[in-house]
Amino acid sequence: MSAFVAGNAVALLENGQAYFPALLEEIDAAAREIFLETYIFEDDATGAQIAAALGRAALRGVRVNVLVDGFGGRSFVRGLMPRLLADGVRVLIYRRELKALSLRRHRLRRLHRKLVVVDARVAFVGGINIIDDYDRGAPAHPRFDYALRVEGPVLTHILAAMHRLWRLVSWASFRHRSDEALLARVAERPAGHLRAAFVIRDNLRHRRDIEDAYLDAIAGARHEVVIACAYFFPGRRFRQALVDASRRGVKVVLLLQGLVDHPVLAAASRALYPHLLAAGIRLHEYHRSYLHAKVAVVDGRWATVGSSNIDPFSLLLAREANLVVDDAGFAARLRASLGEAMAAGATELSPPAWRRQRLGRRLWSWLAYQFVRLAIGVAGYGRKH
Repeated sequence: MSAFVAGNAVALLENGQAYFPALLEEIDAAAREIFLETYIFEDDATGAQIAAALGRAALRGVRVNVLVDGFGGRSFVRGLMPRLLADGVRVLIYRRELKALSLRRHRLRRLHRKLVVVDARVAFVGGINIIDDYDRGAPAHPRFDYALRVEGPVLTHILAAMHRLWRLVSWASFRHRSDEALLARVAERPAGHLRAAFVIRDNLRHRRDIEDAYLDAIAGARHEVVIACAYFFPGRRFRQALVDASRRGVKVVLLLQGLVDHPVLAAASRALYPHLLAAGIRLHEYHRSYLHAKVAVVDGRWATVGSSNIDPFSLLLAREANLVVDDAGFAARLRASLGEAMAAGATELSPPAWRRQRLGRRLWSWLAYQFVRLAIGVAGYGRKH
């Protein structure tokens, strides 16, 4: 894990309603270079708006680098990508070739990071894809997620990680090494007072950095652990850390999906509920809209926002990126936002009510749990987790 860096300014952006206007403002103000990474770049109204801004930037001479995952960005390749290329935007696709229904590691190793850096001056880190905030047929509330607007010295680590991956994918795509220098460098002067660390997960030197950051924070918790996670299927170490924290008197609160978009994984997650509830962990399911957040607050001081879910696909397979912030004021803002979400859109599950659920639902959860474990095993992961 990268060390904490002092002197940063971090603004919490809730949902695309706050994130996309801030992102558009910075793209339109760009003068030299933009790096953008995303899992999904949807060919919808939001995607078209962001693509148009990127195209305008390229046409006025900004070097624009866009990296999109080959699976999550399938509609992007067919729709928006040709328009961006025509405007002079440089586009790379991460692992474009896929075999249908394959569970091989190549199939599951995705680019799941959501990162933007503009002119080495401002960055965005979080879990929000480039996609409309509202799902068709879903409740009339936006998808619940977070991003951060970041300024300060921690951008050095964010930009370095994005530049490194751009060069790696460029080499993998075109078989020539890119030694292209950055057009802008991060200023060393402070932009604020917050301490922050940029944490990534990859398949080389940083395989467990995000998971270890969580585990260290949970192990050191004395009062409260609050986690909001879209896809929650932790391994044994993570489950035991939560149980141990609860048993030593820490209030452990989980905010998970109630309205689900991946039914098998959601059912598998619910197979873990009896064990967690029996340990005194409080479980809330969010029904107001689709929960897509991947955030946590520990003891009102340690907080993280990013792209990494707490499941094997994020913690063992995908490229992920989180920002960890050590600041009571920022943690309080995120904790208050999560509290409002739980009060307005979530239902707390009680152990007696969960035990009274229908036999068919319990059987479905057990079968889904076994299927997900099998899928992880077939892919060659999870033997020690």
